[in-house]
Amino acid sequence: MASYSVNRKAVRHCRDLITSGEVVLDSNWGDVQPDADTQNAFLDEHDWDDYASWHLGLTDGANDETKARHAFAFGDFSKVHRSALIASVYRASEWRHKDVELAAHRLLQELDKKYPEGE
Repeated sequence: MASYSVNRKAVRHCRDLITSGEVVLDSNWGDVQPDADTQNAFLDEHDWDDYASWHLGLTDGANDETKARHAFAFGDFSKVHRSALIASVYRASEWRHKDVELAAHRLLQELDKKYPEGE
């Protein structure tokens, strides 16, 4: 099983987006998460550091400039999705990636504190 490190830059990016209100509070992450074509289009216009900033986990041992290096996406390359943070908490918890789980959980709590009742 792969192991992951928390991507601190992505945590800061997510927190900044939450603070600035760049969030989607109600979505189905399974339907809106970026597919391979969307990811490739983003990479055509941005560098790998920008791509990494949308992923809470970095796969240990994977090459930096590969999609395999980046895990636990939290948004659609423009906004944070609450459903993506929930999915990240769940997936990280399920596979016992405690550091990523806790980072995603803290971000979810920050989002929910800023937008109680989905305001």
